[in-house]
Amino acid sequence: MVLTNKSLASSYRTNLSVLLVVFQAVFAVGCCEAAKYMGYITYPKFEMGLARKWLPVNVFFSLMLFTGMQALANSSVPIVTIFKNIANIFIAAGDGYFFGGQVDSLTKLAFGVMLTGAVMASGGEGVVTAVGIFWMFANCLTTAGYVLYMKHATRTVKLPRFGMVYYNNILTTVLLLPVTVVNGEFLTFLTSPNLHTVDYFLKNCWAGFVGFFLNFASLTCVAATGPTTYAIVGSVNKIPTAVLGWALFDTAIDGRTWFFIGVSMTGGFIYSAAKIKQQREREAKSTANFNS
Repeated sequence: MVLTNKSLASSYRTNLSVLLVVFQAVFAVGCCEAAKYMGYITYPKFEMGLARKWLPVNVFFSLMLFTGMQALANSSVPIVTIFKNIANIFIAAGDGYFFGGQVDSLTKLAFGVMLTGAVMASGGEGVVTAVGIFWMFANCLTTAGYVLYMKHATRTVKLPRFGMVYYNNILTTVLLLPVTVVNGEFLTFLTSPNLHTVDYFLKNCWAGFVGFFLNFASLTCVAATGPTTYAIVGSVNKIPTAVLGWALFDTAIDGRTWFFIGVSMTGGFIYSAAKIKQQREREAKSTANFNS
């Protein structure tokens, strides 16, 4: 998804970030309907009551996008990257408070390693302003709210997983399409003939197709594991994204960025070790209780 959107942005030199989300959400809804029609998946027809229950997920998602764009507009990319790692700490705290998630010493070490790597990789670049800090903290809070409420919704909203994907993308379209009209992205698209091409259409369709499975994978990951694991995976996936971006788009990666990639990978390994340790402890406890 990231690489396709990077291709769209770099090839057409336009910043239609919100409209791209809308295009891809519409295509994802189309994928849901097509798969349902062919009998591969099933979910109930659209109901306003279910939509209202799922709506907070999309409100948090829309706020996360908006605050993220404002953060990038008022701060440098390295500084925003650091604060993105701070969002993981908020998510872990919320996971422990709302869902009883365990944050042991190894998990804390993983967070510390990843945050330290981001700070060191930034190399002091960028000027931090009060406005920038406000939007970055707002983005951290809305990101945490999105991930945590998604966990709550997967537990309380009685929908099959692909039904959640369907509602997620319909509500994303309804919430974000008016935003594209207000911020001028929709008009920019209409008045830019270079965007009305088969190539642009196919790349958006591909991104929507990937987004269809990305939604399913995200919801399944949060439901089956927890918000903290989802947050860590979100941090570690920057590694293949950065490497593929470097290979496919001839993107310059300096020493600091390679260092950050290495540290993030180390943090991911530490977190994996923490989860394995927790699983073994649970299994040992279950065995002890069974024997007793």
